[in-house]
Amino acid sequence: MSLNRSLLLLLPLLAASPASAQTTVTGQPAAGGVSSATSGGQNAVTRPNTDHANTTVVTGAGANVKLERGANSFTEGEARRRLDQAGYHEVKNLKKDGDGIWRGDALMGSKPASVGLDFKGNVAVR
Repeated sequence: MSLNRSLLLLLPLLAASPASAQTTVTGQPAAGGVSSATSGGQNAVTRPNTDHANTTVVTGAGANVKLERGANSFTEGEARRRLDQAGYHEVKNLKKDGDGIWRGDALMGSKPASVGLDFKGNVAVR
């Protein structure tokens, strides 16, 4: 059998085998302190954490949470659920503004409130 034919027979077997030679697990941190947290790769893209509600409920006259501008990927339904999880109900007039912040009117208990939800999931009263 020729070398070319042998290679043609081995290539599909090599492609189907696990790539164990490509990765090495040492259990040691990367040299030079470079990690995904410090490389800037993931830090360059900021996305909301939709796994758990990250709500900061603000009540009272002096309380102030600054909502951050950003590309908000929450759907209207997700925004309503976040506000509900933060204790606001009967949300009305919910719209995403030019800064990517969902804003609307809601009730906290029986008190009306103007609420906002940023791309990180922070909830605040305006």
